[in-house]
Amino acid sequence: MARVTVEDCILKIPNRFDLVMLAAQRARDISSGAALSIDRDNDKNPVVALREIADTTIDLDALSNSVIQGLRKHVDTEEPAEEGGFGAGNADILSDLSQTQDEPGGEGDEDDEIEGEFEDEPLAEEDGASAPAAPEEG
Repeated sequence: MARVTVEDCILKIPNRFDLVMLAAQRARDISSGAALSIDRDNDKNPVVALREIADTTIDLDALSNSVIQGLRKHVDTEEPAEEGGFGAGNADILSDLSQTQDEPGGEGDEDDEIEGEFEDEPLAEEDGASAPAAPEEG
């Protein structure tokens, strides 16, 4: 095949959007150092990618999975669940917090100590000062 045409690739991948996405991913892979499955023949990476797709010398399912992994916003990591970590043990954390606040000497008594420290300052109206008069219309 002297020149790669879209028609040659459409026989393998009928959806043109999918074809563009797969060819672009393969071209990125080639740019990052992936091994070529055909001779380069002085072609650029997108052309080599299209030629590989047309000749079916690469695994299209693996390439499709690579596209999906590249477009994900959140990548799932498989970490083993640790015992005693967050969420383990007593599941009712809110009831534990409310019991802690209700106990004497707990966090709930701090408000009582603060109440006596601050006095309300008298407002300007209580001191006998009057509000500024509205301008007279004339």
